[in-house]
Amino acid sequence: MTNAAPPKPGFAKVVIGSLIGTTIEWYDFFLYGSAAAIVFNKLFFPTADALTGTLLAFLTYAIGFLARPLGGLVFGHFGDKLGRKKLLVLSLVLMGGATFAMGLLPTYAAIGVGAPLLLTFLRLVQGFALGGEWGGAVLIVSEHGSAERRGFWASWPQAGVPMGNLLATAVLAILAAVQSDATFLSWGWRVPFLLSGVLVLVGLWIRLSVSESPVFLEAQAKAEKVKVPEKPPIVAVLRDHWREVLVAMGARMAENVSYYVITAFILVYITTSLGLPRSTGLNAVLIASVAHLVTIPLWGALSDKIGRRTTYLIGAVGIGAWMFPFFSLLDSKSFGQIVLAVTVGLVLHGAMYGPQAAFFSELFGTKVRYSGASIGYQLASIAAGALAPIIATALLRDFKSSFPIVLYVLAMCVLTVIAILASRETKGSSLDRTDAERTSVSA
Repeated sequence: MTNAAPPKPGFAKVVIGSLIGTTIEWYDFFLYGSAAAIVFNKLFFPTADALTGTLLAFLTYAIGFLARPLGGLVFGHFGDKLGRKKLLVLSLVLMGGATFAMGLLPTYAAIGVGAPLLLTFLRLVQGFALGGEWGGAVLIVSEHGSAERRGFWASWPQAGVPMGNLLATAVLAILAAVQSDATFLSWGWRVPFLLSGVLVLVGLWIRLSVSESPVFLEAQAKAEKVKVPEKPPIVAVLRDHWREVLVAMGARMAENVSYYVITAFILVYITTSLGLPRSTGLNAVLIASVAHLVTIPLWGALSDKIGRRTTYLIGAVGIGAWMFPFFSLLDSKSFGQIVLAVTVGLVLHGAMYGPQAAFFSELFGTKVRYSGASIGYQLASIAAGALAPIIATALLRDFKSSFPIVLYVLAMCVLTVIAILASRETKGSSLDRTDAERTSVSA
């Protein structure tokens, strides 16, 4: 491999801005999930029994996933038309504003049914904003950096997922330690949501100082010079790039399903099947998330050396194989073995998530890149992430065994392997190419 070109001036700010912004947005998104389990079921759905209230709260959580593809479509369209930076700033404002507003919401006791309706609307805004965040964050880094180390640098926004999860959990843990249950339920739960307003101001300060993608600006200048009418990015993606979209969706199946089985469904399995306290699973996920955070950029760097496809396949095949000992280690009821199960699982997940940003960016031409990457990424989030905990829970209920869940994850891994094998190797690809200059996704 040739020596990597030195980063351009201001590139560090681009990477940090994307990482911090992504961290804040995922902090907001994960915070809602935690609050749905411990607060919203009591304060916004109090008329139902405890289990029904929790299910209703989690239903509003799932609604956020449904709004993400719409956000990907809208933000992708205007991100390819107007630029990456403007849409990144807008997504951060929408997400932070919705989360801050949740901290000010009146409860069911104050305004009745209006409270859960307002909560559901704000959750839709969260999902919509997050749908536009991912594509812009990874593209602005990818399009600023050099091809030689694109996998490494583009993986840093991906690390914002475990960082956001860690931050949300840490804030809730601190409040739980210093407040009584009654105080937390009375007003303490609002603090993490209001804190989002401060975080958003920090994120905006950084993002507003980041320069627009030079690749986008060059493509825009070429388009204005040629003055050839262009199809809307969404139309161009769905008509001319549907193969790339399917590759991106297929690549996400194992990655997204395995992540939510390992981090979300594990709490159901540990408490219902093993009779262990929820804190056992939460602490295991927290510890493993640190390893996840550290290894995501390392996997991205490895993809710069051995290729996106090879690195991705290591993760997909590794996760499929690891699911067999994963549940055996959980069944031991040993905290150390549970931590080992989750940690290895998330490290293998990182082999897919680390190179994913560069891989998806390299699949599409400049003028449809935001739309194409966002559509493929977010559509898969419904079929994979939103349904994974529900499907896994249903399989456990019906079969009273973890083996069908292993087969479910394994089937998703097979889909991902097929998608990766059907794609071309993109390592080293130029991001300067336009839609007309794109190469075929077929091997």
